[in-house]
Amino acid sequence: MERHYITRGGMEKLLTELDEWRNQKRPAMVKQLASARSQGDLSENAEYHAAREELLRIDQKIMQLENTLHSAVLTDETSVKTDQVRILTRVRILDHSKNVEREFTLVSPAEADPAEGRISHQSPVGQGLMGRKVGEMVEIQVPAGTVSWTILEILPIQAPGG
Repeated sequence: MERHYITRGGMEKLLTELDEWRNQKRPAMVKQLASARSQGDLSENAEYHAAREELLRIDQKIMQLENTLHSAVLTDETSVKTDQVRILTRVRILDHSKNVEREFTLVSPAEADPAEGRISHQSPVGQGLMGRKVGEMVEIQVPAGTVSWTILEILPIQAPGG
């Protein structure tokens, strides 16, 4: 079974999301499905078929969240070592092609949010950075080509709001 290393904040976010899917989205869709079913002939009832497909999608999302939570390993981000890049570290890099510094936080796929600089340790960038040390130059294949970076600093993860 694949393990998902996750912070307390990430765990709370997943639990809140699961609660929303179970107790708001699913009951609303069940109600919509019942309403569509009551309209008669199901063979030509597009609303019924669409609601049934949406309920299936909702059930799949609930199952995915449950599986992620079941395999979650709660990790204390304050005890993560920063001698090398690993999950729950922040990495400051120099992007050689743009001559700019960037920062990423490596997290589990469940906590990834690229817009906030939180990337999955399983992504191509995450895998390319994992295990590297300050001063190392890395080349990582990304959809746009190959990026060339130097690792400038490895920091502990910031607490939520930090």
